[in-house]
Amino acid sequence: MSSGSSVKIGFIGAGRMATALATGLIDAAFTTSKCLVASDVSEEARQRFSAETGGATTTDNSEVLGRSEVIVLAVKPQKISEVLKELHGQASPDKLFVSIAAGVPLGTLQEGLGSECRLVRVMPNSPCLVQAGASAFACGEHASKTDAELVSALFSTVGIAIPVPESYIDAVTGLSGSGPAYGFQIIEALSDGGVKVGLPRDVATRLAAQTLLGAARMVLETGQHPGALKDAVTSPGGTTIAGLHAMERAGIRAGLIDAVESATMRSIELGRS
Repeated sequence: MSSGSSVKIGFIGAGRMATALATGLIDAAFTTSKCLVASDVSEEARQRFSAETGGATTTDNSEVLGRSEVIVLAVKPQKISEVLKELHGQASPDKLFVSIAAGVPLGTLQEGLGSECRLVRVMPNSPCLVQAGASAFACGEHASKTDAELVSALFSTVGIAIPVPESYIDAVTGLSGSGPAYGFQIIEALSDGGVKVGLPRDVATRLAAQTLLGAARMVLETGQHPGALKDAVTSPGGTTIAGLHAMERAGIRAGLIDAVESATMRSIELGRS
C-alpha cells in the first residue's frame, strides 16, 4: 500500500458522509484529491463530491475497485447486497474494504466479498460532516494491525476513532450513532427554556449549543469524570443545584439511559432482518 499522502482511496457511494470523509482526508493531508475516486448512480452526488473534494467520479463500481487500495462502502444498508453481489469475484486480499453501512455485520460483508478479503466495519456519526465525529470500528479476521491503524487515522481526520469488538457495534449505534439526535433535542429544549424566561430564540439557541460544546470539550480535554465536573460548578444552595434537581425530578437521566438502550435494541432487531 502507498505511504504518505498517496493512499488511493475509493468510495462506493458519494453521499454526504463519503464527501465529508474525503474532505477530511484532504484537509489532514492523509491523501490528495488525485488519489480519490467515488462512484454513485446520482449525478447530483457525483457533482457534489467532485466539487468539494476535487476527486474523480464514475458510475462504475468496478472502476473504483480497480483504482483504489482502500475501498469505503458508503451506500445505504438496503443497497449493500446489490453492491456485494456486483463486487463478488473482483475483490482481492490486496484491497482493504471499509464498510460504513449501518447494521451490516462483518460476516455478511465477508460472505459477499470473499472469505479472504480484508474488512473493517465502522460506525460513524453525523458530526463527521463537521469534523467532530465519533466513530468506532471493528476489524474482520483478515484485517491486519496496519489496517486497523490506517482506519483509525482515516476516521480521525473527521473526529475520533475507537477500536471495539464487533459485539459492541449495536451499543455504539445506540449511543454515538443515534446520539447526535439526542443532543439536538437537548439543545432545542434548553433553547425553549431560554425563550420561556425571556431570551430571544437566536440567542438562546447559540448559548445552548455552545454550552454543550464547551461541556463536552471539558470532559474530553480534562479527562475528569463528568460527575466531578458537575460537582465543581454546583454550589450549595445555588442556581445550578436547583436546575439539576428539576432535571432529576423530570427523569432526564433515566430518559437518556432508556434512549440508548432502546436504540441499541432496535439496532439489534434491524441487524437480524
